[in-house]
Amino acid sequence: MENINLGRNKENTGLELLGEKNVVYKDDYAPEVLETFDNKHPDNDYFVKFNCPEFTSLCPITGQPDFATITISYIPDVKMVESKSLKLYLFSFRNHGDFHEDCVNMIMKDLIKLMDPKYIEVWGKFLPRGGISIDPYCNYGRPGTKWETMAAERLMKHDMYPEVVDNR
Repeated sequence: MENINLGRNKENTGLELLGEKNVVYKDDYAPEVLETFDNKHPDNDYFVKFNCPEFTSLCPITGQPDFATITISYIPDVKMVESKSLKLYLFSFRNHGDFHEDCVNMIMKDLIKLMDPKYIEVWGKFLPRGGISIDPYCNYGRPGTKWETMAAERLMKHDMYPEVVDNR
């Protein structure tokens, strides 16, 4: 088989974490670990969806752990988030104390700052503590575009047909 060098290394991608074997897992909130790469299809509108079923953070009052599935969906423009850096970023919340609503909004705002996507939404589905679960949802559409309109519509309708929750 022919050995093909696709040119995907640190030198010409700018990605520091992808392929790195000695990764340092940050102890607390670390947006600086996020990395991007160029969208090879900026002329196409498409969703990219990430599911993180093992998200953890700490309650800022009690210090008790909170567990969630974080879902991130976005429509990229020029830049895209590199998945390993996103994993490390989400892991950095492990010892971070913030309310559920704050965590999902911070994630969304950090990704907007990083990529400037056309559209993005972040949904946290937290496991119950004290008999109640909290599922914060936030979204953003680039102002002055159809994506701003889409964000308003999705926000108003995002939970009209809630899923059946039988595992929490």
